[in-house]
Amino acid sequence: MLNRLSAACAAALFVALPAHAQDATADTVVATVNGTEITLGHMVATRARLPEQYAQLPPEVLFEGILDQLIQQTAIVANAGPLSKAGELTLQNERRALIVGETLTGVATAALTEEALEEAYEAAYAGAEPEEEYNASHILVETEERAAELLAEIQGGADFADMAREHSTGPSGPNGGDLGWFGTGMMVPEFEAAVVALEPGAVSEPVQTQFGWHLVKLNETRQKDAPTLAEVRDELVEQIQSDAITAAVEAATAGADIARPDISAIDPSVLNDLGLLEE
Repeated sequence: MLNRLSAACAAALFVALPAHAQDATADTVVATVNGTEITLGHMVATRARLPEQYAQLPPEVLFEGILDQLIQQTAIVANAGPLSKAGELTLQNERRALIVGETLTGVATAALTEEALEEAYEAAYAGAEPEEEYNASHILVETEERAAELLAEIQGGADFADMAREHSTGPSGPNGGDLGWFGTGMMVPEFEAAVVALEPGAVSEPVQTQFGWHLVKLNETRQKDAPTLAEVRDELVEQIQSDAITAAVEAATAGADIARPDISAIDPSVLNDLGLLEE
């Protein structure tokens, strides 16, 4: 990509970086090739698209390497013939994609205000009831009969956690069957129903789920309050910007004069025919 940069880095080449003039702008000309101007803006735009590894190079090396590359490219373009059909179409696609990217980035940026964040937070969490959370343990076995046998031992005084460590086939067995804290909707329905029906400290009758047979012990419950704006800021930012982009795309499409001829006769596999670009 930038072979001059790689060579410069390997040789520890350091060239003098032009002084930053107070009036330097994106339009400042840094070279002219056959009458075509290369500007500081061209260099900055090139730098912005370099792979991450080039960020490790000293600015002096980057400056000289990027300028050399742009000079070489401009000299080649001056003597080059017209682009191939594939090249022209690719250029059109990339220009369109670049415009769309910049436009939608602007839409997303404009949509993200503190007022929008507060409104989204209020809509999602204002007046929300505290969520009930449960801390439970379980013992998982293959049959109802085995679950009933273990329940009888527990009711006779055996420690639930010890029984889980010894007999449970579930991944939580080594931890005494501890499942930690969870809210509604996080467990399969049969298991959740058993948990909700228990009082703290109680053990359920055998419960069947798709995983096997369970003995469930509810350890304790708690109320989980709505999160603060700071805690959910990232997800609200994503929601606001995603909604804004979706609305912009839908509005642009709805307002466009779109004609779609009947293309049902076109075989979709034609997309793999690169020979079409050679016509």
